Amino acid sequence: MNAPVSVPRIADFTCEKRPANGSRGMVVTNHPLASAAGSQMLLAGGNAVDAAVAALFALTVAEPMMVGILGGGLSHIRLADGSHRVIDNLSTAPGRATPDMYDCLSDEIGKQRDTRDRENVVGAKAVAVPGALKGWCEALERFGSLPLADVLQPAIALAARGFTVTPYLSNCITDNAGDLARDPGLAAMLLPGGTPLQPGAKLVQGDYAESLRLVAKEGPVALYGGALGEALTGYMAEQGGLIDADDLAGYRTQTREPIRGSYRGYEIIGPPPPSSSGVHIAEMLNILEGYDIGALGFGSTDAVHLLAEALKIAFADRAVATADPAFVKVPVERLIDKGYAAERRALIEMGRAKSWTAGLAGGESADTTHVTVADAQGNVVSATQTINGLFGACVQIPGTGMIANNYMYNFDPHPGRALSIAPGKRVFTSMAPMMVLREGRIAYALGLPGALRIFPSALQAIVNLIDHRMSLQEAVEAPRVWTEGGVLELEEAIPEAVAQALTARGHKVVRSPRVAGGMNAIAFNADGTLTGAACWRADGTPVAISGGLARAGARFSI
Repeated sequence: MNAPVSVPRIADFTCEKRPANGSRGMVVTNHPLASAAGSQMLLAGGNAVDAAVAALFALTVAEPMMVGILGGGLSHIRLADGSHRVIDNLSTAPGRATPDMYDCLSDEIGKQRDTRDRENVVGAKAVAVPGALKGWCEALERFGSLPLADVLQPAIALAARGFTVTPYLSNCITDNAGDLARDPGLAAMLLPGGTPLQPGAKLVQGDYAESLRLVAKEGPVALYGGALGEALTGYMAEQGGLIDADDLAGYRTQTREPIRGSYRGYEIIGPPPPSSSGVHIAEMLNILEGYDIGALGFGSTDAVHLLAEALKIAFADRAVATADPAFVKVPVERLIDKGYAAERRALIEMGRAKSWTAGLAGGESADTTHVTVADAQGNVVSATQTINGLFGACVQIPGTGMIANNYMYNFDPHPGRALSIAPGKRVFTSMAPMMVLREGRIAYALGLPGALRIFPSALQAIVNLIDHRMSLQEAVEAPRVWTEGGVLELEEAIPEAVAQALTARGHKVVRSPRVAGGMNAIAFNADGTLTGAACWRADGTPVAISGGLARAGARFSI
């Protein structure tokens, strides 16, 4: 952990939540019931992978707008022996998908994925081949210690008995009510009588409980060849979707080596392509390493300007060079090279904002969830999973309670580009399940939802911890900024004087109430204890475990 030092802070803020501290385990998710499910596994003798998978299944019930077994994602796993791997269970384009399957409406920054009738957003044609269930079950089988049926029990109970709707979930339903109303199953579940579920209402998902029971009995084959798969492909056939039985039977996860970078004596470890986070966080940190960011002060005009320019550089390179490595040759070594960063840094001007193009040749949506888990043995999981958009494609598969993803939105609907659609191609993602090491020991694990804003927000949390010497709670709650080359979004806690100064430098500043979603994180303290933190942007809740069994040989006697 960083030693406390005095550092300038231009944008001041007050943390709305408090961290948790423990010595024998930590589970941090974006819903208290999911954190409870994960901690239940640790208390039952399971490890961090058992806890993470239990939490993810529980989140499919308690955060149905964010994650589901028909989704996809990335799990960054560090085992007690210090080894790292990334399980890639991202969705893939169906075999019948084509580069020109959508009618594109714009090529403007921020609107490149707009299509006629929003066919890549809502409805059966927006659904990609799901990977979540297979990925979670494989992680459990390879690295967990408890049976799948045990790990599923908390989620099954939540779905069958119901849980209390939070204001956050109610707001998500309200904001998406128009699209939800188009699907009979979702309308009945979330819009009873045409009115969005209100905070305090009870949400019961009986069909989904039965689907989870089937998974507990049969494992992933229930979807990839069984009754749940038949329900999915039958719906696709009826509604004009593209997924068929061959797509499900042919789906495979990928186990990948993470990307490793360095920043001011820390090792930064994140997922490789088709995720943009590992490569481009390393690239941006390399650029920022040439400046004394801490001395500039958190939220200062110069600090925000440098963040914005680094973000624009990364997004320019990302657009032409980072995609599914099975389809596009990704120049990873060049992108994370400190010499390349020096070339890009030399072009930054402190006095004005610039428009950036890619520095090399080459060729998603807003709603996700994240869990961060550590156990007493040294296993750590940072997992980001999603159905992509809010409530995915706003499609519930009849009779199953399963909500389908709209992962096809992550592809560029224009043909001939690095991110264009191709049969079997893995979706590109901004997911950033990150870990930070110091002298070989893990220091931090973190992640968050938020689509294109995910890896820039993860970058800022790392900078907050290392350069601005923030506590973990401060680092996840601190006001954020974001740009991909168009407008520069500033959260409201950034001072107005800074916004005006940035405007004077040529940035197109807009105020945003929220950049990306609820980050959660774990800090690994020098004394062996753990600190867990979650931010105000979601229902995030850390659950810490301390204590333990009786001293060896202890007996009760009067």
